[in-house]
Amino acid sequence: MTGVDFELPTSLAGGFDPFADEVAAPGPTAGEKKSKSSKPDAEGFAVHVRMQQRNGRKSLTTVQGLPEAFDYKKILKALKKEYCCNGTVIEDEELGKVLQLQGDQRKNVSAFLLGNELCKKDQIKVHGS
Repeated sequence: MTGVDFELPTSLAGGFDPFADEVAAPGPTAGEKKSKSSKPDAEGFAVHVRMQQRNGRKSLTTVQGLPEAFDYKKILKALKKEYCCNGTVIEDEELGKVLQLQGDQRKNVSAFLLGNELCKKDQIKVHGS
């Protein structure tokens, strides 16, 4: 291969990247207040984490309610790598995008969302625990 490196512009790569480094923005002026979070729509959502029993000991963990501005594929990739499980993004007509992970990952997912500051503790609803 040639030694040429290039990156896709963020406008082509997808939506909001929660793992991207924050770009240094100029500080607020005297009349402006600094926002605590640069995440999109930080107040108006609730994340539901559920476990669905399959057959025998097999189960699925579903995560729904994340804002559409997040890049679901990057979140899923980080979850899969950190907790050694497989997963996928499901498109549902009623629920929107839903993350599915193999196994009972409810505690892991809630800890991951809190640890990476994607959600606040009161926005995460863990069902069935």
